[in-house]
Amino acid sequence: MELDDAARHGFGKMGFGCKHYRRRCRIRAPCCNDVFHCRHCHNESTKDGHELDRHAVESVICLVCDTEQPVAQVCYNCGVCMGEYFCSACKFFDDDVDREHFHCQDCGICRVGGKDNFFHCEKCGSCYSVSLRDKHCCIENSMKNNCPICYEYLFDSLRETSVLRCGHTMHLQCFHEMLKHDKFSCPICSMPIFDMDKFLRALDAEIEANMLHIDYMGKGWIVCNDCRDTTQVYARVAGHKCCHCQSHNTCRVAAPVLPA
Repeated sequence: MELDDAARHGFGKMGFGCKHYRRRCRIRAPCCNDVFHCRHCHNESTKDGHELDRHAVESVICLVCDTEQPVAQVCYNCGVCMGEYFCSACKFFDDDVDREHFHCQDCGICRVGGKDNFFHCEKCGSCYSVSLRDKHCCIENSMKNNCPICYEYLFDSLRETSVLRCGHTMHLQCFHEMLKHDKFSCPICSMPIFDMDKFLRALDAEIEANMLHIDYMGKGWIVCNDCRDTTQVYARVAGHKCCHCQSHNTCRVAAPVLPA
């Protein structure tokens, strides 16, 4: 009898689900009372743009015996395990345990990649790779924003994210696409995403060799995207260098308004 129970428990594993998750149940969305394989399937199909609150799901439908029932890991009718990984807080099921799911209490949601490989940054408000512990610039709730490239919400996105040197975040795929278009600064704050020292030295040599440093239009004001200092410099054909940090990552701005 034990073998029968074990076989029933594992019946259909990895054989059901959608493009997002492998699971042996569907969920009933309390917001519209329709049935979907997962919350992402729901969100992609709604015409009015409303999204499913994962924590509000109260009932699921077993895909093996088609029985609707309260959220639980094992179907009370046929005994099938509806998800090898199950989180009662998130009402989340997935048979693909190789994704190494774990629930983060601070994030309030389940994540993938293995609990030992991540830590929760309190200031940034999200889980980051342990390789970034004490090695990243913290920005308040940096992950609770849209990707600056594709505008998808980052906090619970299924796609891998990248943390830039400045602390801002975006999808890793979007980061690579940005590099393909020769964009090497953060699209939010314009700080460089790499160490630009070698490039800046080469730019200085190019300016010197081609006499692009010759002043030709008097003085103007610039703001440095690296140190945020605003200074007055001679207007030139190219290479407006910050007087404070010597960076060329600058842009022209209007003269500051002085108090009366």
